[in-house]
Amino acid sequence: MHLPAFGVGLGAIFARQRGLKQPVDVDAVLRADNWWVAAAILWLASGLARAFGGLEKGTAFYLANNLLWVKMSIYGLASLLELWPMSIFIAWRVRRQRGQPLDLSPAPLLRRISQVEAALVCVIPFVAAAMARGLWMWLSAVSAPTSAASTTPSAR
Repeated sequence: MHLPAFGVGLGAIFARQRGLKQPVDVDAVLRADNWWVAAAILWLASGLARAFGGLEKGTAFYLANNLLWVKMSIYGLASLLELWPMSIFIAWRVRRQRGQPLDLSPAPLLRRISQVEAALVCVIPFVAAAMARGLWMWLSAVSAPTSAASTTPSAR
């Protein structure tokens, strides 16, 4: 589910950006935002299942791999960036339901935030691929200092 969620999320965030162009297409924005939320939930649920559900490489591999924390930091940053747009879109939904006019003035900034979120989402698969292949562990092993015992000639 991780990879399909990537396609859904990336498509959703690009659709949301397109809807936020002037003139703002509120229906398209809110529809895309629903898919963006669905993708975020899928990423979180499938990631937790992979890391802690006894699937694939196992919990020990994920917790020992520092690239997991890089990946989670990117996801966390995108989630933090989403807090303000989420509150705006909730307000738009409520105001529409009540038949009240919408304040569309934040649309350009919301579009910019969506662009940053899209860039962050595009970085995640590269970090995930490096993580899955144990790149961080390999780099740690290469850069680890050798012990004194391994550098001294052995007694014969």
